[in-house]
Amino acid sequence: MPVLEAVGWAGSALLVVSLTQTRVMRFRVLNLLACLVLVGYNAAVGVWPMAVVNVVLATINLVVVVRLLRHRHDDRSYDAVPIAVDAPYLRRLLGRHAADVARFNPTLPPDPLAVADHAFLVSSGDAIVGVVLTRDGATPDEQHVVLDHVLPAFRDFTPGEFVFRPDGPVAALGARRVVASPGMVDSRTYLDAVGFRPEGDRRVLTLPR
Repeated sequence: MPVLEAVGWAGSALLVVSLTQTRVMRFRVLNLLACLVLVGYNAAVGVWPMAVVNVVLATINLVVVVRLLRHRHDDRSYDAVPIAVDAPYLRRLLGRHAADVARFNPTLPPDPLAVADHAFLVSSGDAIVGVVLTRDGATPDEQHVVLDHVLPAFRDFTPGEFVFRPDGPVAALGARRVVASPGMVDSRTYLDAVGFRPEGDRRVLTLPR
């Protein structure tokens, strides 16, 4: 019995931990695991109403996780639109997340909008999920990334890819080369997923003509 009780407590603890998550995917995955553990525990002790409830919750979580994974690269689920660099909403948004931006971009200037020539918002439905700032490069067909920031709830995804796609707003500027900012070099998993490749000491995304 002590082992069974430990399983029940572990499932309850995992359920509580899942509710503290701000990331959508992480919350769903942890909640799914907690529900599965509690299904086994409640079935073992014969508390069938709770077992059934957790089966239903586990099914809901599984469906949502599958849907999130299926649509994470679907341009029908995300929109990437230009916004004026001096737009008050953009400044307010970056100000609200200033500490989070600085944590992931320690080399970023205090006012990144002052060094950016272009800005883009990525949204999913009515929610803003990311901000991308770029500046013009040495040639008209080159853009340098100043900031590519994903809001906490969507950090398990790569919404910036919708800005850098061949049919995206950066390509619409005439860019054929996108250079990652020095502060992004450590984010190799993300950059690889978006399509950036090593070029000397930089990472560059080449867009087809």
